[in-house]
Amino acid sequence: MSAQLEQKVLDTLKGIQDPAKGIDIVSAGMVIGLQSRDGHIAFTIDIGEPARAKEFEPVRKQAEEAVHAMDGVLSVTAVLTAEKKTAPQQPQQPAADQSGLLMPGVKSIVAVSSGKGGVGKSTTSVNLALALAAKGLQVGLLDADIYGPSIPRMLGITDKPVSLDGKILEPMENHGIKCMSIGFLVEEDTAMIWRGPMVMGALEQLMRDVNWGTLDILVVDMPPGTGDVQLTMAQKVPLTGSVIVSTPQDIALLDTRKGLNMFRKVEIPVFGIVENMSYFSCPHCGERTDIFSHGGARQTAEAQGADFLGEIPLDIKIRETSDGGNPIVTSEPDSEHAKAYKAIADKVWFKAMEQMNGSQGPKIVFD
Repeated sequence: MSAQLEQKVLDTLKGIQDPAKGIDIVSAGMVIGLQSRDGHIAFTIDIGEPARAKEFEPVRKQAEEAVHAMDGVLSVTAVLTAEKKTAPQQPQQPAADQSGLLMPGVKSIVAVSSGKGGVGKSTTSVNLALALAAKGLQVGLLDADIYGPSIPRMLGITDKPVSLDGKILEPMENHGIKCMSIGFLVEEDTAMIWRGPMVMGALEQLMRDVNWGTLDILVVDMPPGTGDVQLTMAQKVPLTGSVIVSTPQDIALLDTRKGLNMFRKVEIPVFGIVENMSYFSCPHCGERTDIFSHGGARQTAEAQGADFLGEIPLDIKIRETSDGGNPIVTSEPDSEHAKAYKAIADKVWFKAMEQMNGSQGPKIVFD
C-alpha cells in the first residue's frame, strides 16, 4: 500500500470513535494490518478483549462504510481481533507467483475442502462464493468434485457451456459469479466411472481450457478426502489457502484433522475451519437442539493452531434455497444465515489478501 493511500484511510478512520474510551480508533492504536490490493482494502480493529466483540460490531460496520465511500475503493473488509496466545502456526508459503498459473487472470485461489462427505461442503462453497461477490469482488467457482458435481443445481444453471473458438469454453454465469463444473458437460444422473488419471485430466481441462478471465478470487469446491484431486490442485496451481468444512461430531472432526494436516504437508495455508450443521433451531417453537453436538470444530481449530471461521446452523431454508438454485446469500441476503456466510467471507478474503501481499497479520479471534 502506498504511504499516501494508507494515510488517507487512516484519516478517514479517525472519524470512528471507540464507544468506551471516547477517542478515535486510530489514535487509540486499534487499527492494524492495513492492506490494499487493486482497490480492495482490508484492516483489523484490535478490541483488546473478546468480550467487546458485540459492542464493537456497529463500529466495525461504520468503519467499513466510511472507507468504502472513499474514491477508488472497490471493497472493504474490516474484522475484529482480540490478541491472545494460541498454538504455534505452521509456516505459511509466500504469495504465489502467478506467472505459472493455468488461470493467469485469477489473482487468488481458495480451496474449500472436507475430510469426509456429507458435511455440507458444496453448500458452503456456493454461499461463500456468493458472499465474496456481494463484497464487490470478481468471483469464480470451480466444481472440482468430478464424481459428484452439485454446483449446476445449486446455482440454478441448466444450460451447456459454449466455445467461441472451438477450443476454450466460456464459463457459465449466474448470481454474479462465473462457474464451471463437469456437471455442465454430462447429464445430471450420469455416473462418472473414471479412473484417477481421467479425473485429473478432466480437472486440468476445467482449469486450463476455460476462459476464466480476470478474477479477484476463485473458490474451488473440492471433493471430500485427501486424494488425487487435492494433490493435483496443490501441485498444478498456487493455492492461496484452504478452508475446511466439518460438522461438530467426533467422527467428522477426526477426518477434519487429517485434511488439515494434508494441506500443511503440502505447504498450503489453512485459513480456518467452518462448523456446518452446528445446531438446529426449531422453526415452530424456537427450541435449539445440538443434533450433531456443538463446538467441536472450534475446539479442534484451537487444538490444531488453526482459526475458527464461524458456524452455520442446520436449517431447512439453507437446504431449500440450495436445492432450488437460489442460495440463501442471494435469495435472503439480510437473513441471519446469509450474514453468517458473509462474516466467514470477510475473514477468508482478509486472509487471502495477507497471502497475496506476502504478510502475516495478527491472530484473529472470533467469538
